[in-house]
Amino acid sequence: MNFNPLTIAPPLNDAYAQISIAPSGPLAFIAGQVAIDRAGQLVGPNDHALQAAQCFRNIADVLKALNAHPFQMVRMTINVVGHRDELVEPIFAAGQEVFGDHWPVCASIFLGVQALGHSDWLIEVDAIVAPKKRPEAGPQTVDV
Repeated sequence: MNFNPLTIAPPLNDAYAQISIAPSGPLAFIAGQVAIDRAGQLVGPNDHALQAAQCFRNIADVLKALNAHPFQMVRMTINVVGHRDELVEPIFAAGQEVFGDHWPVCASIFLGVQALGHSDWLIEVDAIVAPKKRPEAGPQTVDV
């Protein structure tokens, strides 16, 4: 459940919620996703928007592996190297491209950072999801 108290300013562009409450049950903590595709290749060198789109595709693929829906996301952090105000719109547009009408409105953080784990990475997105049931390792996952 997500909501916004009337006693504080509303979220910008309705892109997030001030409060997310996870239902009782399992939580899945999604590791930071960078712009690396399934083949292990960097997508969009030096391009924040292209890298954001790949990060969001990776998050969507993880949600699918969890048999979860974007509305079950309770927390998302978007880290942006070299953040500038003009990057906000193309990064969220990349998210809209991936999620469409199912953008995960949840408690979120959008951070400008100096660097990520590799000098070519410009965006990293991590999330916490409250799936309806505990996921099992299956054909789309590798148990570690």
